[in-house]
Amino acid sequence: MTRHRKIRTGTAGLAAASLLALTACGGGGGGEGANAWILTGGGWPAIEEDLDRFNESHDEDISVEAMENDAYKQQIRTAVGSGDAPTLIMSWTGGTLLEYVEEDRVVPLDDHVGELQERVHESVWQNGVVDDSVYAVPMNDVQPVVLYYNQDVLDEHGLEVPETWSDVEEIVDTLADVEDVDAFSLAGGSIWPALMWLQYLTDRHGGEGVFASVVEGEEGAWDNESILFALETLQELGEEGFVDNYNAVDAAQNEDAQLLADGRAAFLLQGSWVYATINQDFPEFADSGAFGYAPFPQLEDGAGDPSNIVGNPANFWSVSADASEEAQQVAFDYLSEHLYNDEAVDDMLNAGSLPPLNDVEDRIAGTEAEDFLTFANDLVGEANHFQLSWDQAVHPDQQQPLMDNVAAILQGNMTPQEFVDDMNARQ
Repeated sequence: MTRHRKIRTGTAGLAAASLLALTACGGGGGGEGANAWILTGGGWPAIEEDLDRFNESHDEDISVEAMENDAYKQQIRTAVGSGDAPTLIMSWTGGTLLEYVEEDRVVPLDDHVGELQERVHESVWQNGVVDDSVYAVPMNDVQPVVLYYNQDVLDEHGLEVPETWSDVEEIVDTLADVEDVDAFSLAGGSIWPALMWLQYLTDRHGGEGVFASVVEGEEGAWDNESILFALETLQELGEEGFVDNYNAVDAAQNEDAQLLADGRAAFLLQGSWVYATINQDFPEFADSGAFGYAPFPQLEDGAGDPSNIVGNPANFWSVSADASEEAQQVAFDYLSEHLYNDEAVDDMLNAGSLPPLNDVEDRIAGTEAEDFLTFANDLVGEANHFQLSWDQAVHPDQQQPLMDNVAAILQGNMTPQEFVDDMNARQ
């Protein structure tokens, strides 16, 4: 019988194969001293610098190894499953964290986080809570998905930023017959941006409980009217709403952002990181006064809370149950005494990244990205619920099938009912 545990974020129930079935196939992170594995690129060098600052002020060191994203995902589950994990285990929470908890590979942190819980936005904090115990805490910036727009396109066609789904439908209808301009840019070739639409539409229609049922492994949970509504709506937008040839648009090359900047699309639903991308890659558009951002629209008569948001609440630290007591204590000291220290927070804000903290409002003032950071901070602070990206939320064994099925939906090779039937079979 499958055990079900309650995790307060969108995560998946466990598949039959468990971590205990994994064996190490290389050097792991276990051992006497405290250590951590992190990723390369992006804001990760700042995380390593922060760990170095901790080391300089403490007798015990945390050694750090950085690796590429895909390599990390492959190695960490093997290391955790074999008892050879690093002391500080980084995850996106979701199904992976739930699996770690089920197999007793991470320790409860309730008594080891100091005042951190009081500082972190509740909508973010809840992603690390399983069965009312804290097993993971955020460790970097928060990345909500927002609706970017090109005000010049809106003005040219007499449109407003949508507040409701009826507004969205009006925008789609207005631009349907306009040559060389579409309502929404979408990098369908990258697949994962389409998840943002599915998540928001599912949540706005049925509330956060719909995906929570998937997370908790409830039988038939995918076959829900709200998920079907989201899939059907996604395909409708593909027929009339998304840019032409959206399945050839690549997010890795920022082609979806370029379509917005060039006025080929009125809107772009994307993560908060795209704000920096547009400022860096399309400065003329960013400085023109036409670049704007807004929350995802409310669905009239939908059961979901319109304050709910989706995206990446943050990456999270857990502490390995297989680490020595001495190494665990070093990790506890880092989490309770050093994480989100003043210097680290200032570095994030100055880089245009938003820490998931409720005490940074005054420190945002004067930063180069003040307006956007204030908008994003309000969005996260007022959110009733913050749903983790589905490709991270589901159990690792379901991640690739999910992405394959989303691709089939985008390409018109699968019906919504076939999608939910296939995903249910994998629960």
